[in-house]
Amino acid sequence: MKQKIIALRCLLNAFAVSAALSLVCFAQAASSGQGQVSQQATPAIEWPADPISMMVAEWTRAKNWSKEYMDKMPEGGLNFKPTPEIRSFAEQMIHLAGANFAYAARAAGQANPYQGKDLTKMDEFKTKTGLTKLVMESYDFMINGIKTINADKLKEKIQRPGITLTREAIIHNGFEHQTHHRGQTTIYLRLKGATPPPEPFQ
Repeated sequence: MKQKIIALRCLLNAFAVSAALSLVCFAQAASSGQGQVSQQATPAIEWPADPISMMVAEWTRAKNWSKEYMDKMPEGGLNFKPTPEIRSFAEQMIHLAGANFAYAARAAGQANPYQGKDLTKMDEFKTKTGLTKLVMESYDFMINGIKTINADKLKEKIQRPGITLTREAIIHNGFEHQTHHRGQTTIYLRLKGATPPPEPFQ
């Protein structure tokens, strides 16, 4: 009789362990399933396929990212230089903006509103508000310029002293240029105690 009781207890313990393991597995499966549902509920970002819309999307993303960089820099850090011989933060951004205007004017055949002007000497761009306005204006100038170009004219060649480029190549060169100079200012933000903004999806 005693042996039967012991056997029964062992059997009951086995059932209890089995039930506990089953509940753990169920909870993990449910949790995993909820994660999958959540991931599936968030649709993936789809960028436009046509070249004009794609470039507009790329430049809009770049504009938003540059705005975040400028928001991160304190007003007192505009004239900051990591070393004396290089551009200040403000000068980097003014250089970026001036190039955006130039590349856009060249690619889209529109008049550069700041042609022949030294932006670094213009008082209205020496404050954070004015500087941000200039940089955002330069991105808008590029974006609006791209929108005026027919897709079939992207491969049209533009002759300049010493080089011939398509309209599309000029726009891509401009994009590379602004990426390069915005990237340089990452260290400026770090040295001023600010954390550079993460790369946006769009």
